[in-house]
Amino acid sequence: MRKLLMLTALAAALGVTGCASLRDLSNDVSTYSQWPAERKPTTYAFERLPSQLARPDQQQMLEDSARRAMEAAGFAPATDPASADFVVQLGARVNPSERSLYDDPFWWHGGLYHSRFYPGFHPGFRRGYGYGLGFGYGGYGMPTYEREVALLIRDRKTGTPLYEARAVNDGGSPSINSLLSAMFEAAMKDFPNGGVNPRRIVTQVGNG
Repeated sequence: MRKLLMLTALAAALGVTGCASLRDLSNDVSTYSQWPAERKPTTYAFERLPSQLARPDQQQMLEDSARRAMEAAGFAPATDPASADFVVQLGARVNPSERSLYDDPFWWHGGLYHSRFYPGFHPGFRRGYGYGLGFGYGGYGMPTYEREVALLIRDRKTGTPLYEARAVNDGGSPSINSLLSAMFEAAMKDFPNGGVNPRRIVTQVGNG
């Protein structure tokens, strides 16, 4: 009996630990839709810009992180990218929280995966972190960082943009690796609809 009680307590503790390993991530999401009402999501392939081809590991991380969100929206990866019905472009960036009115995630200098203030930045790589502290943040405590992902779906045959989505959140760390899946999930949550922009969508991130 004592052994059974111990096992029950252990199972309960593991259950609590499992729940505690997830945390909420609040995202400000904006979507812009020209999706035809009669059209269904079918096959897709990711498309890489020339600048993204120069950073294949980073781009692969983005694509792997976005797959679950694409599949949840009803899309399936094409066995042959040349035969896909849709092509998808992805982008992500991290900036100090102050934004420029001219920022546009599809025209970031250096491609869709670039930090305007941190040349050579990639997720989890903190090059330039000390520069940020010394330039504009001295005496004001730790900086905050705006983290953003963007996604654009186009008709492969015509090139027509059909759906644009982006998700933004901020925090005290420039690291974005562990957040990418949850951010793409938020960006695609309301597909194929547009909506009030921006709007708050909460997704969950594992702490592990």
